[in-house]
Amino acid sequence: MSSGGSSDASGSDGGGDGRSESGAEAFDFATPATDQSFENALAKARDGVRLTVDDATELLATGTESSGIDPVRKEAVLEAADRRRAEEVGDEVTFVANLNNNVTTACNTGCLFCNFKDSAHAFEADSDVEHAGFTKTPAESREIVDDALDMGIYEVCSVSGLHPAFALNEEHHEILAAHDDPASEANYKPPEAYATDPGTYVEQMDAMSVGGVHLHSMTPEEAYHAARGTDWEYEAVYRELADAGLDSAPGTAAEILVDEVRDVICPGKIRTDDWVAAMEGAAAAGLDVTSTMMYGHVETVAHRAEHLKVIRDLQDRTGAITEFVPLSFIHQNTPLYRRGVVDSGPSRAEDELVVAVARLFLDNVDHVQASWVKSGDAHGLKLLNCGADDFMGTILSEEITSRAGGEYGEYRSFDDYVEMIAAIGRTPVERSTDYRTRRRIDPDDGPHGPQLGPRADGTPMLLDRSSGDGSGRDAAGTTPADADD
Repeated sequence: MSSGGSSDASGSDGGGDGRSESGAEAFDFATPATDQSFENALAKARDGVRLTVDDATELLATGTESSGIDPVRKEAVLEAADRRRAEEVGDEVTFVANLNNNVTTACNTGCLFCNFKDSAHAFEADSDVEHAGFTKTPAESREIVDDALDMGIYEVCSVSGLHPAFALNEEHHEILAAHDDPASEANYKPPEAYATDPGTYVEQMDAMSVGGVHLHSMTPEEAYHAARGTDWEYEAVYRELADAGLDSAPGTAAEILVDEVRDVICPGKIRTDDWVAAMEGAAAAGLDVTSTMMYGHVETVAHRAEHLKVIRDLQDRTGAITEFVPLSFIHQNTPLYRRGVVDSGPSRAEDELVVAVARLFLDNVDHVQASWVKSGDAHGLKLLNCGADDFMGTILSEEITSRAGGEYGEYRSFDDYVEMIAAIGRTPVERSTDYRTRRRIDPDDGPHGPQLGPRADGTPMLLDRSSGDGSGRDAAGTTPADADD
């Protein structure tokens, strides 16, 4: 990622001592227990043999016997991953027409990698604390999604802060309120304590599940919040949310699924076992899930390899994971950076190796995503030649990365996608959230717009349909930045 990479400018790829190039000196790297060499690990990858954590560590570090990422070895890993991608999923590059609708920034979890949140105290009705955050009512969420459906989107992704007034349903409100000290015992205050009532999770799911849209929401951390103070199983929570309109669950809040890393970057967040249990609960409730890894802060490459093993084991048990999404840490506006714990995010070489090794190690997950939000267009396209086959979505509004210091914008049109994908000799494909429905797009038959949405007719998104002026505004006169205001 160009915003966090420090090695590219200096000419050194770094990181080959097994440590995250950008990570703080919080962890000592332990040489793999076996004497497995980089060359043997690469040979196993080329032959399609299931890799071990030690193998993945060797490949991520391009060998653990010397410091720094070896550029020749790196290219060998990327080549093997790109070949595996071509064998498994072909030359198609997929993307979706989607909208981000994050309900609230109110959160007290205190993750040190995040600048999306705002202290929940600032949202209280009697607070005089100024903040740039927001909370949307269910009615406001419904209006935002409904308007976006007219532009052709068919997926809404919603990931929010852990607002203390958020409860699963009215029964949950009653249970939480019955605690002797709800605020300290269950991170709960009643909705009337706040300037804006976020409603319940069930009400928000129902509000956003409008007009046939696919609703992708409720991370493991949010599911934990929706069950706090009770003995409810994750499966039961996800079943109730599914009944309200939830279609699939994002495997975010994963960061690095190694507890010693979580103790440093997000000590208030759920542990690895709880994250896994939540994802298993979602799968048991009949939902597809995704998987992620947010890397490039304090972890070593060995931690990254262990994380990939957690994901692969989960997929072996559930078969519910549709894609793996590497998330390059954006450092600029985060507490980890401000406090001097890290001085950058990952280098571009690290980004490429994470994508490549994910393709080689996750032999049971079909799709690996490249992120233009994290990496920009040019580097995102490079990642499509490192093993990735999906290029995210139109998004319309992106808040989490931008608030952390991301600099690559919040929207891509279908014409943007078609032009970029065709430029690298690949086939652009509009897909559904679950990848089961696909539409190959002819680059020469433009202009291009979504066709898979319930109200989509191929009209380019954000085009003024009444005037055809291509101004970047829809008929309502809103711009992408307006969508979440």
